Amino acid sequence: MKDDFPKLIIISGPTCSGKSALAVELALILGGEIINADSMQVYSGMDIGTAKLPISERKGISHHLIDIVNPDQEFNAALFLVHALPIINDLHSKKIPIIVVGGTGLYVRALLGGLFNCPPSNLELRQNLWEECEKEGPSFLHQRLSTLDRKAANSIHPMDKIRIIRALEVIYLTGYQFSELTRKHAFSDKKFSALNLCLNVDRQVLYNRINRRTISMIDSGLINEVEVLLKMGYNLSLKSMQAIGYRHIVGYLQGEWDFNETTRLIQRDTRRYAKRQFTWLRADPDIIWMNPDYKTDIINKVTTFITM
Repeated sequence: MKDDFPKLIIISGPTCSGKSALAVELALILGGEIINADSMQVYSGMDIGTAKLPISERKGISHHLIDIVNPDQEFNAALFLVHALPIINDLHSKKIPIIVVGGTGLYVRALLGGLFNCPPSNLELRQNLWEECEKEGPSFLHQRLSTLDRKAANSIHPMDKIRIIRALEVIYLTGYQFSELTRKHAFSDKKFSALNLCLNVDRQVLYNRINRRTISMIDSGLINEVEVLLKMGYNLSLKSMQAIGYRHIVGYLQGEWDFNETTRLIQRDTRRYAKRQFTWLRADPDIIWMNPDYKTDIINKVTTFITM
């Protein structure tokens, strides 16, 4: 790795593992700044349900790529790179330590290894797939994906509409399997020297945190947050409003389930999401797993990386 490559401190981990607070603590020690790599925290007006760190808890540390698009605007890994790379280059030129924090594994992987080139979305094809998904359900399309590309299907949850549809799009537009294109690229376009730390929280401890945080989010005004978004014209047809918590509260407001069932569903689906994040992260051989309770070990590892 070239000496002049920007150094990135990556703080990864499943939802509710304490990434944001740790990133602030490290930024205070190092005099660094934070780049958000969470796919939901980019949306303005979606604060409680995305667990954005309140301004008062950011302790004066600059946070980049938070509240940069509206909920009805497109945002993906490619756009994340468009926004993140100039910021990284600017901070590097000023010798400011860079801390990337977030639970969206694809964003981090794209940052560290680039993205493979594939055709842009075909609006007519995407619309047809979405209509089919709404009519038949995501599991129907997931089964088709499994027939066309079993490896890709095995890596995508049967209810993950967005990734299922994008994988099918790539297959139809290129004639190649999505998994094969990913394998050939192997995220090997490396431009940074990275210390990729992942917080390893005991599974049951994490699940208990998720359950408590769900209740805290609701108590803090999540229902009102969703009501405001709906009044502004944002609805379930949007990718952002399909996120955990938001789609559940919409269901509650529409009378699909009562308050207790809504809370239970958010807790359950967040735990399932955390489990999928663990699966994604454990497949990355470059990740260094750290116990978040051992702060001294983390700080020593980070400071050694920055100064070496």
